Amino acid sequence: FFFKQKTAYEIPKRDWSSDVCSSDLCAPRDRGFAPPRGIGLRNGGWIEPDLASMHCSGMRGFLLTALFLLFAPAALAAPRAVASIKPVHSIVAAVMADAGTPDLLVAGAVSPHSYAMKPSDAAKLAQADLVFWIGPEMETFLQAPLKTLGARAKIVGFMQSPSIGVLPAREGGLWDPDAEHPAGLPAGPDGHIWLNPANAIAMATEAAKALSEADPAHATLYGANARAFAERTRALDNAIHERLGPVRARPYIVFHDAFRYFEVHYGLSPAGAVTVAADRPSGAQRIAQIRDRIRTWNAMCVFSTPQFQPRLLATLTEGTSARIAALDDMGADIAPGPAFYGELLNRIAFTMSRCLATQ
Repeated sequence: FFFKQKTAYEIPKRDWSSDVCSSDLCAPRDRGFAPPRGIGLRNGGWIEPDLASMHCSGMRGFLLTALFLLFAPAALAAPRAVASIKPVHSIVAAVMADAGTPDLLVAGAVSPHSYAMKPSDAAKLAQADLVFWIGPEMETFLQAPLKTLGARAKIVGFMQSPSIGVLPAREGGLWDPDAEHPAGLPAGPDGHIWLNPANAIAMATEAAKALSEADPAHATLYGANARAFAERTRALDNAIHERLGPVRARPYIVFHDAFRYFEVHYGLSPAGAVTVAADRPSGAQRIAQIRDRIRTWNAMCVFSTPQFQPRLLATLTEGTSARIAALDDMGADIAPGPAFYGELLNRIAFTMSRCLATQ
């Protein structure tokens, strides 16, 4: 696309028969006649006209850029990662920042206990290099698909990590399944591990390790991102401790027993759960027990959850001073992404402190 124009001082000794950016143009030439006025000698050769030199530099830069764009994406692309639920997705997204973005399976207000996979979810699993989830205690819908669709991927189950502090599901009194609607399963570990900030930091460290093994080119970045997440989370943890300090001893009822990690970590005083099996309605006996507990313990709040919004809250609190507020362990209305986790803990702490505060 550049035309070669011959000049008088170039014709006598040689013609340009090669490409415009060949060594004939760009390298010095030692031909035996004096240069025209305005053209000097350098190291025994011609000083090239500015236009030609600029064109060679431009062409070489263009070719180098094209080669980089052609080969760099394959060399620097992050592995395809899939995260099961929004809290897991947020932690993995924070670790992958500036390298890639994980895909999310369960979004919105859908419960991971009863989620039904879509064809798009199956496609994500089939293409994944890594899959991050809590474990079968939480995402029951993933157990079979991971053995088939996700067979080629590295599976990272955070519940299995020795660095995660796991609590057993609560038993006894109003923490047992409703006698009229038994859960039918023995008590096992509580899967809501992300609600303890120390566990979230450990999850980020585990994610960085798995990502670094799959993608050594970004290992330094993953490690730095995990450390930055830990620093932010510790600062948030300190702020929440301070916020919840005045209300630690005040009793309350939760609709779904999903907050034990949060309650134990911050030293709170729950009095019972309306239901342990969140997808099962409570019977008349359990309702009577909860009403009695609210009165005898002087429970200040009853916390519902958006995934399982009960119609019986008014019945439970009728004739008592207990207030009603919504707690969401899954952050249904929080946008997914690296900032999700901090916003989730902030909202839980704010809702609890406001509802439990004396008026």
